[in-house]
Amino acid sequence: MDSPMEFVRKMPQPQELKRDYPADAALRQIKRQRDQQITDVLTGQDQRLLLIIGPCSADREDAVVDYMHRLARINEQVKDKLLIVPRVYTNKPRTKGVGYKGMLHQPDPEKGEDMLAGIIAIRQMHMRVIRETGFTCAEEMLYPSNFSYLSDLLSYVAVGARSVEDQEHRLVASGLGIAVGMKNPTAGDVTVMMNSIAAAQSQQEFIYRNWEVRTSGNPLAHAILRGFVDSFGRSHPNYHYENLWQLRELYETSGLQNPAVVVDTNHNNSGKRYLEQIRICMDVMHSRSLSPDLKGLVKGLMVESYLEDGCQKIGEGVYGKSITDPCLGWEKTEQLILRLADMT
Repeated sequence: MDSPMEFVRKMPQPQELKRDYPADAALRQIKRQRDQQITDVLTGQDQRLLLIIGPCSADREDAVVDYMHRLARINEQVKDKLLIVPRVYTNKPRTKGVGYKGMLHQPDPEKGEDMLAGIIAIRQMHMRVIRETGFTCAEEMLYPSNFSYLSDLLSYVAVGARSVEDQEHRLVASGLGIAVGMKNPTAGDVTVMMNSIAAAQSQQEFIYRNWEVRTSGNPLAHAILRGFVDSFGRSHPNYHYENLWQLRELYETSGLQNPAVVVDTNHNNSGKRYLEQIRICMDVMHSRSLSPDLKGLVKGLMVESYLEDGCQKIGEGVYGKSITDPCLGWEKTEQLILRLADMT
């Protein structure tokens, strides 16, 4: 019987893509500086609040870069209080495995999948953001083997709720050399997330891209709370004061390095009611203000925002409006950033 898997084309090796689309010395220096700044926040050397913010999915380069320029301008007003890391998420997990999977798969959402064009497009977009705004960005590590295509450009990686139990994600996270946030799984068991952090912080040996590799562990692996769903499919938050204290207690008994959490204000924490992100940010900031211990634990917030409020279907053509989860529009985003800076 013929194989049901069709081999379409051989993809370039990461070193080949980096050779053909190189990051110059200026970009590499920006990344080194930004990596160190994020390290200093997560280790408590820098008291700024980490703000990971941007579109649910980076669906088109022009709107994404426009958003990043606006973010760079507001950053000038708040950079003493906030360390902004833009979300440039170019591959999207799909619960049922169908639908738009991000620019990596479809550089044009209205056309078919083209992974070669996609991997080139996302590398070029990340380089453009760094070159034009000075931001290095965050991505979700949906496919661990693909990290190498962007390893010289990214400063933050999130391991999603569906991936956090996966062995390969945990082991690869141990060798990335940048901050990695581990989300709690969709069912909400935070001990799963803590085990994932422990694996990522540990030395590991495994096979990666056809090489036997050895890592020294990643002390910057940390928690992301994103809410959860129960057995009836109902959303429940886990960002409240009591949740944060419970997480702190888990960290105290775990022996893990650099206890830290970033609160994801959308997804099941908001029940995907995107306007709730503003209130959730205020709630978390209030919890931080009540306890020096929680202020030391809660290192950041994650917010989904774009140029326009809400979301749209593919093909509607509204510039800067999400085609995946709904996002805060720019006006609300700007106001939120300024409020967060005042509260930090």
